[in-house]
Amino acid sequence: MTAPGGRPHGNAKYHLEKCRCRTCCDAASAYDTNRSRAIAYGRWHPYVDAEPVRTHVKALSEFGIGWMRLAKIAGVPRGSVSKLLYGDPRRGMAPSKRLLPKNAQAILAVEPALEHLGSRVPIDGTGTRRRLQALVAKGWSQSELARRLGVDRANFGGTMTRGLVCASTARTVNGLYDELWRLDPEQHGVPARWAEQARTLAADRRWAPPGAWDDDQIDNPDAWPDWTGWCGTPDGYRIHYRVRVPLCPPCRTARTDARKAAA
Repeated sequence: MTAPGGRPHGNAKYHLEKCRCRTCCDAASAYDTNRSRAIAYGRWHPYVDAEPVRTHVKALSEFGIGWMRLAKIAGVPRGSVSKLLYGDPRRGMAPSKRLLPKNAQAILAVEPALEHLGSRVPIDGTGTRRRLQALVAKGWSQSELARRLGVDRANFGGTMTRGLVCASTARTVNGLYDELWRLDPEQHGVPARWAEQARTLAADRRWAPPGAWDDDQIDNPDAWPDWTGWCGTPDGYRIHYRVRVPLCPPCRTARTDARKAAA
């Protein structure tokens, strides 16, 4: 049952609006009973320290998840997150020192993940570039990739080289890569001539194929593709020449270190 003012009858209405109807009185009595029992057993923890939660919110903000978007993702009132960060200047209130456990848990459960970013938030384009380049190396033509992404072919080339991309673009490319990297392009609408041209272009530009990237490394700007399965070792150096794949920096370094060790 909801009162005319909009607040439902219950414990909150009993305390905040002084309603003394049967429903509110019963709810308040049950709350007090449960509270007393929890205190007696040492289980009464109505609030938690806000500082770890505030630190988490600031870290998410640096990642690109603003506090208002965070409140929506976590299902927490925006006012609670605002007071956590800024307090209430109009009332001279400092940032919150305590927080309801359910709100704290909901906020801390939000991770700095791509799916939580707003569509237009700019992010590093390394993973997006590598995924598209790997698909070209597989034989997917740029025209076909542009068609599947729903973008104009003339604008597609920029996505292949851009330093920053929108989060929505990265999510779309990730999905396309997961869909296509195992498939043979020639069996899914790409003419053989176009597929061969794509593979030749990728080879000329040293774009690594899907098999050279681990899922946990493809987005890392400091990572190198494992062309041979042994890259970064002296064996990788030899395999590069055997399969005629251009030598990668980790294998060049491994070769130099091996020669120094043998000297």
